[in-house]
Amino acid sequence: MKELLLVINEDSFFLSHRTRIAVNAARHGWRVTLVTKDTGFRNEIENMGFQYIELPINPTGMNLKDELKTFRFLLNLYRKHPSAIIHLVGLKNMLWGGIASLMTASRGVVYAVSGLGTLFGECHNGKLSLLIQKMLKFAMKRDNVMAIFQNHDDEDMFVSNGLIAPSKTCYIKGSGVDMGEYAFTPMPSSSPLIIIFTARMLREKGVTDLVEAAELLRGDYEGKIEFWLCGGLSNNPSGVKEDEIESMIDGSYIKWLGHRDDIKELLQQSSIMCFPSYYREGVPKSLIEASAIGRPIITTDSVGCRDTVLDGKNGIIVPPHSPQKLAQALKLLIDSPKLRESMGVVSRSIAERDYDVNDVASRHLEIYEKLWAKANLA
Repeated sequence: MKELLLVINEDSFFLSHRTRIAVNAARHGWRVTLVTKDTGFRNEIENMGFQYIELPINPTGMNLKDELKTFRFLLNLYRKHPSAIIHLVGLKNMLWGGIASLMTASRGVVYAVSGLGTLFGECHNGKLSLLIQKMLKFAMKRDNVMAIFQNHDDEDMFVSNGLIAPSKTCYIKGSGVDMGEYAFTPMPSSSPLIIIFTARMLREKGVTDLVEAAELLRGDYEGKIEFWLCGGLSNNPSGVKEDEIESMIDGSYIKWLGHRDDIKELLQQSSIMCFPSYYREGVPKSLIEASAIGRPIITTDSVGCRDTVLDGKNGIIVPPHSPQKLAQALKLLIDSPKLRESMGVVSRSIAERDYDVNDVASRHLEIYEKLWAKANLA
């Protein structure tokens, strides 16, 4: 039987971003094993019919002992599954999992470059990021590999720096969304108007810039609009601490909703998605979901974010770190119901063209099949 090892930092991320890909592979005869950190969803995933192997990984730490433990684990795992195609999601998994694949008889490796995060942010020429690029170049040099990029900025960086050959790259714009579940929803007619932000509470996601923009608008709009900050805390070193978030909100004009499992319903209640990130995104799932619902997007001219917006058509692109520009863009949409509606319609059309999760799953399956066929012809 064709075997797929899907290596992901945390099982919660699998459920939110990769489930349909695994289901589709299993439906076409692949035995899928999820290799991941257990954050409480093991039973749910096993009940879906997938094998589950717990991965020893510290997703945000930099302790050498922990990193070597992850590497040795993957090396031993590959030796036990020599016929598997390996799909690596997350920078650490790409790094250690890729190097381990060079030392084993792995049949083929898929690298999912779905956002490079803090280390490759606005200034990605530091010593550590350059070292990681060299290690990735070494890891990706084997013949039977494919790298999936969600935006062309990341793809261009990998190719121009010689990490991977253009013939081994594939562009798939985001992780997709179920167009039936996230159906187009008309703008709410009730007051107050809701502006929503959905992401982990990371500084680079732009949450403090959004709060500053909200304060610039408070005098004109308090009582007429609300800002909803929706997302849980993060162990990332750049995570915003709970006491800092509490100091930024007032519970009425600016609200922090914490982690939520009802994102779709919250988007349906909202009128504007505002996501001023300067994190090196892949394509943010929050913007994919907002597009599917049919919401205008205000985001930054930053990697991954700008790929979701045709400026002036389905949203507005502003410079990173610019609460004043952010406030201007918000004011334009707050004061223009017809513009919000027309942009929302365009957002939905873009989602139907680019983000259908069934298309995303099919394209991943094509890659697995291609690597499997090539391995068996070798």
